[in-house]
This record gives sequence, C-alpha cells and structure tokens, in this order.
Amino acid sequence: MKAADLFVKCLEEEGIEYIFGVPGEENAEFMMSLSNSRKIQFVLTRHEQGAAFMAEVYGRLTGNPAGCLGTLGPGASNLITGVADANMDHAPMLVLTGQGSTERLHKESHQVMDVVGMFEPVTKWGISIRNGDTIPEIVRKAVRLARREKPGAVHIELPEDIAAQATTEQPIVPRRFRQAVPGNDVINQAFDLLKNARRPIILAGNGCIRKRASQSLRTFCELTGIGVISTFMAKGCVDMDKDYCLYTVGLGAKDFPNLAMDDADLVIALGFDMVEYQPQLWNPQRDKRIIHADFQPGEIDRYFHPEVELVGDLGSMLDQLSQRVKETPELSFDLTKQQEVRHLISNDLEAYSEDETQGSIRPQKAIWDARAVMGPEDILLSDVGAHKMWVARHYHCHEPNTCLIPNGYCSMGFALPGAIAANLVYPNRRILAVMGDGGFLMNIQEMETARRLDSNITVLVWDDHGYGLISWKQDNAYGRHTDLSFGNPDWQTLAKSFGWHAHICDDSNKLKQILSSALNEEGPSLVVIPIDYRENQLLSEKLGEINQPI
Repeated sequence: MKAADLFVKCLEEEGIEYIFGVPGEENAEFMMSLSNSRKIQFVLTRHEQGAAFMAEVYGRLTGNPAGCLGTLGPGASNLITGVADANMDHAPMLVLTGQGSTERLHKESHQVMDVVGMFEPVTKWGISIRNGDTIPEIVRKAVRLARREKPGAVHIELPEDIAAQATTEQPIVPRRFRQAVPGNDVINQAFDLLKNARRPIILAGNGCIRKRASQSLRTFCELTGIGVISTFMAKGCVDMDKDYCLYTVGLGAKDFPNLAMDDADLVIALGFDMVEYQPQLWNPQRDKRIIHADFQPGEIDRYFHPEVELVGDLGSMLDQLSQRVKETPELSFDLTKQQEVRHLISNDLEAYSEDETQGSIRPQKAIWDARAVMGPEDILLSDVGAHKMWVARHYHCHEPNTCLIPNGYCSMGFALPGAIAANLVYPNRRILAVMGDGGFLMNIQEMETARRLDSNITVLVWDDHGYGLISWKQDNAYGRHTDLSFGNPDWQTLAKSFGWHAHICDDSNKLKQILSSALNEEGPSLVVIPIDYRENQLLSEKLGEINQPI
C-alpha cells in the first residue's frame, strides 16, 4: 500500500475519530487515503485555527487526541495559535501537516519552510517522516506522547513524495500503561503534614478534572471536609453545591477565596499548573507549607517550594491519602472560616439574580441566567476577554469539564469552533459558548461550519463595541484607556446570512427565557446582549477592598 494508506490505518488503530482541517496540494495523497476510512471522520473547516481549536476541545473532553490538519506554509502557520493553546492547557492533539517533496526541501522553494522547527516551542514532540516504513513507530510514539501526562500537542509532517511511497509495514497495536505512584514513605510524609495541620486547604488545578482524579478528590473531601478552591480550569472537580466547594481563584486581584487561602496553615496543591494562578498571588510571603501532588514534579518557583511532592497518578495518590484518613479517627480540623468564606461568596453570586435592567445587562445577571438554564452536564465554553473574568468568577459547575476556559495561552476565538467540537462529542448536551464581540469575529467563518454540520450550539455574544478586557486593565493601570472601540455587524442579518437563528436581548427580565429558547432550537443559534461593562471597574474597586483577614 501507499505510505498515506498506512498512515491512515495507524491512526485508525489508535482510535482516532476526527480530523479537522483545510487540505492543500501537498497532503492530497493523505486526503485520498483518509476518504476511504470508515472509522475517521474528516471535518472541513473554514480556517486552520478553527480546526486546531476543535481538536483541542475534543481532546479536553475525551482525553484522547483528535487531529488538526493543514498543508505546508501558510496552512501550517495558521494552525499554530490553536496548537499552542492546546499544548499549554494540556489537551492531547495530533497536528498533521503536509510538506513539499523531499527533493526540494534543501533549497529555496515555493512555500517551503521549517514547519517542524516552527512548531517546536508549542508541541511536546515533532517529526518529519522521511521513510514510509517508519510511520507505525512514529504514529504510535506520537499518540502515546500526546496522551501521556501531562497531555499536549504532537506534530507529524508528511512530505508529498513520502506519502506516495510503497510500503509493506503494518500498524502497531497500542498497549496502554498505568501511571506510577510514589512509595508509601512519601505518602506517609504528606499525610504527617496533613495530620498536623489545623486549617488545611486544597488548591485544585487542571489535573483534577481527569475523571478518576475528580472522583478520588470528592471521596477525600467527603472524608475530611477540607475546602477546595479551584483554578479556572478545574471547575467542577467538586460539586458547586457541596459545603467544601470554595469556588474559584485566578483573578489578578484578591478575591474572597483568597481569605481562606490566607488563613490556611497547609496548602495541598493538586494537579496544579503554575500557569493557572501564579503562586506569588497566593503565597506572597513565601511562608505557606505546601504539598504538591500531580502527574509531574512542580515547576520551580521561589513562591512555590513544596515540603513534599507526590508525583504519579493523582487519583491513586488521593485514594492512598483517603485510606490513611479512614485509619486515623482522631484526625480533626478547624474549617469554620472556610465555611464563612463560602457563605460570603454564595451571597455575592446571588446578589444580581433578580437584577432588572433595560438597554444593557450586567455581567453578573448574564452569568446567573446562563447557569440557571444549563443542566449539570451541559457544557459552557468561555472565550477570552472581559467576559472570561466574569465567567471564571461567577459560573460554577457540578461536574468536571463542563466549563472550558482557555487559561494558559489564552487565545481569543476559541469558543465558537470549540462549541462545534463539543457538540460532536456530546450531541445530547446543551452547548453554550460565551464570547465577546471581539473574539467572536476572530473566527466568525466557522459559523458556516456549524450550519453545515447542523451543530446544536448557542453562542452568547456580549456586545460592547470594543476590547473590553484591555480597556479594563488600562483603566486600572493608567486611569484611562487608549482607543479600543470598533464597529459591529447587524447581528440579525449576520445570523440570517449564515442560516443561524438569532435573538437580540437588552432586557434582563427576558434573558433567561431567550437563552432557554435558543438552547432548545435545532441548529446553531446566536444570542446577542449589550453588556454593561461599567461593572468591570466596580468589581475592581470591590476586590481592592478585600484585604482583611476573616
């Protein structure tokens, strides 16, 4: 068979279900082979960046990689933002690019560039295939690396002449392995720290949304009652309705959960990536006793210096700690101040639940109504912008992976293509993408993809005619902001031109019903609300007052 046929068979053997992308001349051989596959669905997108975001969300929701595909040159470089986003947020992904014939790669040639080198900073590994017989080894290694903790993006380049080579090789059958766990002596060291603490707290990060890790964390919290503060990306690792859920941290300014962090005499950092929330913000005096438990050792940072590091399978380590808790009946903690913090936050979240405004809608009300119409397993995706800060602070979850927020690379334009992928993974769940008007127009071309796929998604656009997050930050830093305003299309006409349903709502009393109706419509729906971003500065002023201990 041709090497391209073998490549597809290897991807099938790995259980790859989707490849998103835009083909070109140099991967035509691969596309012909892919068209014969009964196991892999190719989804044609309108831009390679959209394809990468779709593959990222598929990987975040399933734990398995999907492919994103581009041709050489501009097709490959168009992928890179979405690839970087996936890699920094630890989503498994296969990046598949074409390349010119190896006969012309040594010299100046049309669209030829070092694509593997270009992707090196934003992938775990990359390789250009030079011999068709090596494809089974390369694909097996690539998928293993993409899936292995911590997951990320892996790049495979297939030159057009190699794709056409004949080969007699066969795919390698995947064999999985279990992540190792630390020995009993290290687990005992961590448990001794816990046993001697009076006010321990858990800082849950990205690793805690893995299914087994979340289940084990919930068991540990039921046994101990220790409060859990999650990062943006760990939302839903514990149920928002549980008393030990202390909601979310991650804003640059001090917020109510930080009061519980300040009071703690031991911080148990679970599945925590430093990029999620810089330790300088929660350990400014460098005096916190810290246990780090994750799939990999912690990043070196002068504000993050754990006394004990548990490195291995996070769920298994939590299970071992839970077993020791069961065997130690005298274990007790003083968690009253954590409950005071939960009460403060709960009241703050409910403050605008009945807010009545016309002409524009406050962010707090928009998030409250979104939460009200979404079920426990429905999925909200936040784009990047001022709305992301409000989603992060006010939208909380019952289950892991039901609120997807890009928080490492933080690329705008993520949520619309991401919602399309989420609907492919979970066609029976409600999918809501919350976007600013700036981010929405960055990948607006994928509205056509959503219509072509009959995606049951709703996009909620917060309309303020400007880059709201940048103006918010400039106002805080300089007392004014530069010109960040822009015009917007006629939303109804835009939606109609793409075959979407459309709703405009400027009355907070009607928002919940409009959102519910849009989420129940067949096919994609657009809901646009004029947002009252005067609340941004009011929130900054409130957070500036949160500086006292409980």
